This record gives sequence, C-alpha cells and structure tokens, in this order.
Amino acid sequence: MAAAAINIAPEDVVQASQQNERVPEPGVVVIFGASGDLTKRKLLPALFHLEQAGLLPEQFRVVGVARRDLGAEFAKDMKRGIIEFGGVKDGANKLDRFVGKVGYHQMNFDDDEGYAQLKALLEGYDRDYGTRGNRLFYLAVAPEYFADIIHRLGNHGMAHPEIGTARVIIEKPFGHDLESARALNDDVNKVFDEQQIFRIDHYLGKETVQNILVFRFANGIFEPVWNRNYIDHVQITAAESIGIEGRGPFYEKAGALRDVVQNHMMELLSFVCMEPPVSFHADAVRYEKVKVWRAIKPIDIRDTVRGQYGPGVVDGVEASGYREEDRVNPDSQTETFTALKLEIENWRWAGVPIYLRAGKRLHKRATEIMIEFKQPPTLLFNRANRGACKDIQPNLITMRIQPDEGISLRFGAKVPGPDMTVCPVNMDFNYATAFGTSSANGYERLLLDAMLGDATLFAHRDGVEATWSLYTPVLEAWANSKPLAFPNYASGSWGPKEATDLLLRDGRQWKKL
Repeated sequence: MAAAAINIAPEDVVQASQQNERVPEPGVVVIFGASGDLTKRKLLPALFHLEQAGLLPEQFRVVGVARRDLGAEFAKDMKRGIIEFGGVKDGANKLDRFVGKVGYHQMNFDDDEGYAQLKALLEGYDRDYGTRGNRLFYLAVAPEYFADIIHRLGNHGMAHPEIGTARVIIEKPFGHDLESARALNDDVNKVFDEQQIFRIDHYLGKETVQNILVFRFANGIFEPVWNRNYIDHVQITAAESIGIEGRGPFYEKAGALRDVVQNHMMELLSFVCMEPPVSFHADAVRYEKVKVWRAIKPIDIRDTVRGQYGPGVVDGVEASGYREEDRVNPDSQTETFTALKLEIENWRWAGVPIYLRAGKRLHKRATEIMIEFKQPPTLLFNRANRGACKDIQPNLITMRIQPDEGISLRFGAKVPGPDMTVCPVNMDFNYATAFGTSSANGYERLLLDAMLGDATLFAHRDGVEATWSLYTPVLEAWANSKPLAFPNYASGSWGPKEATDLLLRDGRQWKKL
C-alpha cells in the first residue's frame, strides 16, 4: 500500500539560528595518518562544515601528520577533498580562508625527533595564532600504531600540557578480542586519563541514530509499549552491496563480526534497548548502555551464522567472490556475513529475541532497525478479511539509518468498500523531505563534541570490554570449528540459507528491505 507521508510545517522546524551555538575554545586539531582517505573524504569536509556554521573559533588550526613528503600540496589536496566529498563549491565563502589554516608536518610515527619538532610547531601556533595550548589528537592510523603514538606523545609532554587541554580520538577497531582490547585500553590509560580519550564510532554521528533516543523518550505514545509486553522481536540489519573494496589484508584479520557487529551494531542495539538515562550527560548515557550489554545472555554458538560471498550479480553487474578479491587467501575462512540471535535478560526485554545480521555483497545497501509488535486478537478480522489482504499483519516500526534516513510505522487500515478488509499501510517520516538534504557526513557532531570535551557519543573502555566479553567466545568457537563450505551465498543475495533458518525455527522471518 502507498505510504502516508508525515508533513512538517515550517513553523515546527527549529532553525539553526535559534539553536544555542556551541563554539569550542581556540585550539589545534592534529591528525596522524593525514595522508589517508579518511582525512580528505571525511575529516576536513566535516571541519569545514563546522567553519561554515560558525562553530569553530577564529583561533583554530589543523595540522596533518604523516610519513609522506607532501608539504604545501597537503592543503591543496584537502581543498580538493572538501569540494569533491563535502558538497562544497569551489570559491565557497570561507573556503580559502579555512584552507589557509591547514598545515602539514612530515614525520615517522616512531621518530622522537619528529615529535619534538611537532611540539615546537604547535607551541609556535600558540604564540602566533592564539591557540592557547589546546590540542585534539586524531589517530587516523592503523591500530598497530595507536600505543606507540600515544606513548611518544606522553614522553614529549603533549598529553598533559601545563597550559590548555589535550584530548585524543582513536578510530576503531579497539582491539580484536577482549584481551587485546584490555591491553590497548591499559596502554592508552597509562598516558591519557579516561576523560581525555574519545573512541570514535562514526555511526553515532548519524542524525538517525541520535534520533532513536528522541523517538523513544520524547514521545509519550511509544515508550509505554517499548517492552516485552508488546514487542514480539527486534531485527537490526547492516547490509552493504559493495565488497571489501581492496582492503583484503584488513578484512582477512577482521571479518564481519569484528568489523561491524561488535561496534556499530551494538551501539544501535544499546540505543534501542537502554533504559531512560537520568540526563544526556556522557556518564549517564554510558551507564545505561553498558547495563544493556552486560545483561545480554552468553551467545549460544547454535544461534550464530557465518557466511562468505561467492560470485554473483549486484545491481546488474557481475561481481567476483571474496576468495577472488585482491590479497585474500584463496582458501579463506573469513566471514563476510554474520547473523546472530541475542537475548537480553532484564525486566524490559526478557523473552524478546534480538536478531542481528550484517554482510558484504548483499542485495542492497541498507541499515535498518525493525521493531515488530505482538499481534492483538484478530479472529474477528481474519474471518471478515477478503481479497489480497488475507492475514492481518503485525505493526512495525522501522528506523532507517541509511541510505534513506527516516522512520516508518506500519498499521492496519480498512480498505474502502463494503467488506471489512484490513490491509497494512505505512506512515512515513523521511529526513530529506522534512528537513532538507544535508552535506554533513556525521563527523561534524563528533569532532565538535570532542573539541568541547563532551564524550556522550563516544565509547568508554567499560563498554568496549563489555561487548568484547560477549563476542570473544563466539570468535574462539568459530576459530576452533572445522572449515566451512565457503562460499555459501551468492553476491547480490540476502546471505546464506542458514540465516533464514535462524528465524524460521522461531516462526519468524527477516523483514524485506
């Protein structure tokens, strides 16, 4: 049935000019690994969007740090990245002025002399540009460099400056199992205090993810039924149509569970299932998230599914299998798909299964959360129903995280005519339609929060270790099992048959995306 759109009147939209602006103190953002794609595609466009919005101080600088000799070409390359990936036109207001604040420092990450020179460079910025000793170090590097860079920042007095503040952003993955996560956390905490550490998960920068809390706790019609008495089950899907995009060595070490489930999907799950925090202060939100993760029952290996894509067709184009990808073991047992069933053993969610699935080379790109409600007694309508709608469909709330951001509510409605025929219809909220499109990539909010010292949307070591505690036994059981008959699903499909069976044995099925 056609969707019933939700219209938002202009007077109901809070304009940006009416919002309280949050401008951080003067400072410098130092990006280690700045020659990589993340800086050009995401970080610099996000920082420029903040500049456009008037959310950066006048006394602000960016320093890219990498091993390559880029010199003045770095700022020019960042400008091209802002234009190409940030939805910005060449000659846009403030662009050249912003690019003029971008500098570069060449050094090897294990070179102590390079750190001494970096410190001197930053102190020069303090004198010349008034950045006041405030630093945000962004580690956009491979995980094996995290501990060494942090250790050397500490040795050169840049972790606890006499004047100003120092904070560090660490990109995922935060370890590859519980033991490595604890070791990394210990290494980082030897240099930086926990309140200085910002473990970034870019999913939390997405407006639709943050909107989950608003949807639940700011609307009186949803929270009263958000529990085991009314909800039948929850599905969370993170599907990608692309393959590994040339990242063979990385993906061989990671796999779908480490790459997506342990971090991104567990964050989504926590927002859906957490209790209302006493405030939106970082500690209050983190406390409720960790409570959810610690309440998850140890995962039965029989409630897990692994898959690996083979050749197939995606969007009308032939796609090769995972084992044919560049720099991938031809006998690889790495999973590119996983599906799991989780159970949360607390008062709100007891008896409500949570199904997760994530994979590469699936039928389409989509990240969605689906809440299916229990059926009311429908015998009266089932007897009366005629035509195409023979069965009463359960109510669904679907939260679309990407790419078509929005929320829809499915409910039953009478079809016009003499018969009592009930068919499902959708009430649909679409972000682009309601608020207009945005060139923001999600890093804007996270970078701004880190500069302000607001850790609400960042991972804490307790949470990282709680999720690794849950998934490390699964990874160990998989590693100790006999080799699987991979590949077991075709590119362009929805994954292996075992994933379908995971729900079928409970009398359920995956929602069509």
